[in-house]
Amino acid sequence: MKSTFFGLFFFLFINISSAQKVEYTFASISDSLKENASAVVRLDQMDITILSQRSMNIKTQRVVTVLNENGLSDIGAYQHYDKSGGVKNIEAIIYDISGKEIKKIKRKDFKDQSAVSGSTLFSDNRILYLDYTPISYPFTVVYTSESETSNTAFIPRWYFLSDYNLSVEKCVLNVSFPNDLGFKKKEFAFSGFNIKKTIDTDTKLSYVALNILARKVEDYSPSTDDLFPKVMMGLEKFHLEGVDGNATTWEAFGKWYGEKILTGTTTLPEETKAKIKALVGDEKDPIKKAKIIYDYVQKKSRYVNIAVGIGGWKPMLASDVDRLGYGDCKALSNYTRALLEVVDVPSYNTILYGNRYKSDIQSDFVSMQGNHMILAIPHGNHYTWLECTSQDDPFGYQGTFTDDRDVLIIKPEGGEIVRTKIYEDVGNTQKDKGSYTIDENGHFSGSVIITSEGSQYSSKTRIETMQPTEKESHYKDYWSNINNLKLGKITFTNNKENIQFTEDVQISAINYAAISGNKMIFTVDAFNQSSGNVKRIRNRKNPFEIQRGYLDSDEIEINLPTGFTIEFLPSNFDLKGKFGEYKTEIIKKENNKLIYKRTMFLNKGKYSNKEYDEYRLFMEQVSKNDNAKIILTKN
Repeated sequence: MKSTFFGLFFFLFINISSAQKVEYTFASISDSLKENASAVVRLDQMDITILSQRSMNIKTQRVVTVLNENGLSDIGAYQHYDKSGGVKNIEAIIYDISGKEIKKIKRKDFKDQSAVSGSTLFSDNRILYLDYTPISYPFTVVYTSESETSNTAFIPRWYFLSDYNLSVEKCVLNVSFPNDLGFKKKEFAFSGFNIKKTIDTDTKLSYVALNILARKVEDYSPSTDDLFPKVMMGLEKFHLEGVDGNATTWEAFGKWYGEKILTGTTTLPEETKAKIKALVGDEKDPIKKAKIIYDYVQKKSRYVNIAVGIGGWKPMLASDVDRLGYGDCKALSNYTRALLEVVDVPSYNTILYGNRYKSDIQSDFVSMQGNHMILAIPHGNHYTWLECTSQDDPFGYQGTFTDDRDVLIIKPEGGEIVRTKIYEDVGNTQKDKGSYTIDENGHFSGSVIITSEGSQYSSKTRIETMQPTEKESHYKDYWSNINNLKLGKITFTNNKENIQFTEDVQISAINYAAISGNKMIFTVDAFNQSSGNVKRIRNRKNPFEIQRGYLDSDEIEINLPTGFTIEFLPSNFDLKGKFGEYKTEIIKKENNKLIYKRTMFLNKGKYSNKEYDEYRLFMEQVSKNDNAKIILTKN
């Protein structure tokens, strides 16, 4: 009997063990989930338990099979923590292709470092993360963690799909909460995904998603944050580092933030106040006063990333910034506000998402949002916006990091959602004025003055600070249509008053024109050929977006070589459509001269996947015409 019992027990043990291993085998993943995937999420589960306004527990289990090197970033085995809460446990187990365990990684083997960038001087925010170098692919990571915090202001956003080339076998979110804290949620982009809401009561919320297939990256697609399904969650009554908060309305939230977080942070030494008053002198105009102070802050301070204080939301004291000469976005914005107060210029701390890709504060979802702070100065019915972290930006210029998005202004009477400055397409200009000469051997020499404004200004000013080798690389890439390019004298003019950046560049190139027998052929448009080669994408799935439009206008004088006559001249070209307008014109002048004129206007906008081919053909016509050639015959 004992022998039989032991044999049966051993048989069951072996089978259970095998079943557990089979669960993580590569072979058990369906072919549809492998297609276009660099990693497959076998299970992604988060259990959020909000015990009270001041207590939240989060358990995570994530099982990811990594198919190749590109999938390493999708493992997601990391946990943030700070002084308000810690990591109770964290662990990872690695399995090979057949589901055999090859390594167990305990907490002591996770890397523990500051969660903030290298410029940080000190930080309370830290991260534990898995740093694993695989022996071979594919392999599977089973990651588990549990953390707890007194901060209930930030309930994690839940992403059912977090990346391109990633598929999801199963995804589960469970949330429980007291019914008196005002729990709320907002769902995004669920359409077209297999997501089911299994529980939705006054104390519980649960979702299950199954078999989400990997999406391929497609050019001009919106951000994954806008495209893929997610859930935002928040509480009307929350807690943040010892301070209870209220997010019933933006007005109430802004009042809480101003009174509980910002109050007492703008005190300055009397010596500094006297210096600022002397600097401003008898100036009465608020905007001119602000310009003087903005210039003072740019010269005196520098930006560093300091994530300390109330969840990274409480600024350093203005007196500390004044003494030390550095601060992060919150600190420098708040310091500038303090200096403006000295000379009676009102200004408001403004919270937003700072990014080249425009992201809005969700105006219909009152909660802790944003990753950046700037300053707003009321000016009639408008605001002048100050990016206080920059030592170079012109006064009131927003560039492409904070433009055209909904932001939260913190006024004394409460919060208000406002749109930042919109740089209209026709104002995002680049004007080229120049000339070039082709000699009888086909060699090229010329110069061009390029003047950029609007959003194009911000993309050009960085050239001024480049090293010589970087500068050369930039222009060789910009004029990749000119072989054998050689740079001559380069002069920059940065007109911050008019927010205008000018490049004056001299260039030359041997054998720009091709010579065959008594014929010479060369491309007319030397200085501003369209680089917008739009890739053909069959069966495109995603909509596409042009985030910023622009207007380019060129006028170039062309000096033809002596001893040659024009055999063929490209026709004038005019193209109009929903995406913009394009026009070229060539005018014959005396003394073997031509004037080449070109305008290219592109509309910003959001378009459906079905319109992509139309856009591709529009840009293809532009590119083809930019490459139009002139043929000369030797006399």
